[in-house]
Amino acid sequence: MLEREFLRIKRLPPYVFAIVNDLKYKARRRGEDIIDLGMGNPDIPTPTHIVDKLVEAARNPRNHRYSSSKGIPKLREAICNWYKRKFNVDLDPETEAIATIGAKEGIAHFTLAALRPGDVALVPTPTYPIHAYSIVIAGGDLRSVPLLNGTDFFESLMKAVRQTWPVPEMLILSFPHNPTTKVVDMEFFYKVVDFARDHDIIVVHDFAYAELVFDDYCPPSILQVPGAKDVAVEFYSLSKTYSMPGWRVGFMVGNSKLVEALAKLKSYYDYGIFQPIQIAAIVALNGPQECVKEIVDTYRRRRDVLVDGLNRIGWRVEKPKGTMFVWAEIPGEYKHMGSLEFSKFLLKEGKVAVSPGIGFGYNADDYVRFALVENEQRIRQALRGMKKVLTLGEKKKWVAV
Repeated sequence: MLEREFLRIKRLPPYVFAIVNDLKYKARRRGEDIIDLGMGNPDIPTPTHIVDKLVEAARNPRNHRYSSSKGIPKLREAICNWYKRKFNVDLDPETEAIATIGAKEGIAHFTLAALRPGDVALVPTPTYPIHAYSIVIAGGDLRSVPLLNGTDFFESLMKAVRQTWPVPEMLILSFPHNPTTKVVDMEFFYKVVDFARDHDIIVVHDFAYAELVFDDYCPPSILQVPGAKDVAVEFYSLSKTYSMPGWRVGFMVGNSKLVEALAKLKSYYDYGIFQPIQIAAIVALNGPQECVKEIVDTYRRRRDVLVDGLNRIGWRVEKPKGTMFVWAEIPGEYKHMGSLEFSKFLLKEGKVAVSPGIGFGYNADDYVRFALVENEQRIRQALRGMKKVLTLGEKKKWVAV
């Protein structure tokens, strides 16, 4: 038996979400009907015209060969044209855009390319796990910046810089934000760019939920700020906008030097995305966009059913303006349990799976995250299960599962 330790793996904590997932699978094997609002795994079918293009391209044997690790030229052109239409941002497809195997892979490999061992990077907490652990995997030093109600993010950001030596090299952001669903305005990004210039920091913005927004909210791109390309890159994914999660296609745009660094690293790691997927992604970006509106409307209706229902049963939650999630503070009488035990409680008594907040950061243990990945009928069924849980109150002393 090998006895050596794998240091990068050792630095990674246990995956909290796996605990709830394991209980969910065991319950389903027992025949229990568990409504899964945990993982943000879109259930909406990919639009037909995108699938049709994939099938057509896959039948062409010329597309079965190795592709380009940075993305075929027409895909990079489609990416840049999409940015011009959406945000009036000019990008050079040769030097300022690169395709990635989903945003998650791109972020992980970019931090590996850009950070030296021991370099400090700042990440808001709570956060999507890869934002934090890509830094850990790259051998960097993670510093968390609180992102919760009642805190001034920029004040916390400046405090983190003052208390950090060596000075931070990178700041990773994502708005609309997963898991908290917080949104920002253009003024926020002006301040971020000024901060990055003042402190010579690379800014990475994960813009995965750029299109999944509601109630007339229009999310800004950091690249709309004049001069942002001097300090920033932005990631985008087709997973949510076009309901293409399993296709694994995204991209990074922005600072040409940073794009070049990722391109060089990826040239050693992979041969790019299966070419028919890239061709279908071109059709997604350049083709009719009515499908995006339909997908967004579906998530909005689900959001309304869930949030309105939670409020009716006494669980006070605000409607998010973006993402495919609802971030809910645990009702007061259950907070002492913590988010993991409360999530297990919901699963056992209400037959509803959610994501415990502690999995997103040390300061999120008073919250759980709902993913809007079940239809409205199933969400109503989940609400009935959660109403049963909340009415248990002191009638039943909870026993840990």
